[in-house]
Amino acid sequence: MKMHRFEEIWLVLAVAVIVISMVLTGYQTFALGMGPPSNKETIDPQKVDETAPFDEPGVYEIGENEYEVVMTLQIFSFNPGDIEIPAGSTVHFTMTSKDVIHGFQVPGTNLNAMVMPGHIQKISQTFDEPGEYLVLCNEYCGTGHQQMGMTITVK
Repeated sequence: MKMHRFEEIWLVLAVAVIVISMVLTGYQTFALGMGPPSNKETIDPQKVDETAPFDEPGVYEIGENEYEVVMTLQIFSFNPGDIEIPAGSTVHFTMTSKDVIHGFQVPGTNLNAMVMPGHIQKISQTFDEPGEYLVLCNEYCGTGHQQMGMTITVK
């Protein structure tokens, strides 16, 4: 089959774009460690209140200017509710859901996570600027979804 010269050029360019995309994705995944997490932790969503560390949700100081927030999300609420931390602190959030898929988003930061029942979600953020940060559920979780929020106060 004889192809026109322009068809050959476009075919070579299309294959080159695909190969370059695959090479870049592989490099980012393996060399830079930017792939999706593979060490997901699971938990029985029916026994969240009986399973450590979720049996005692709260804010814990784990080092100098470093805190862990153990949190459960359930229909229309975050537990613990509003929290307070000092400015310049790094906060590690360890979360799970008791009932349905919830979201955890802090507008103005890069904190944005989907929290699913049966899975443990871990994310971290350093809060350098004092102020109040609103936390929203950004996954529709039922008829009272719009009321699901809390505040992180950084002093």
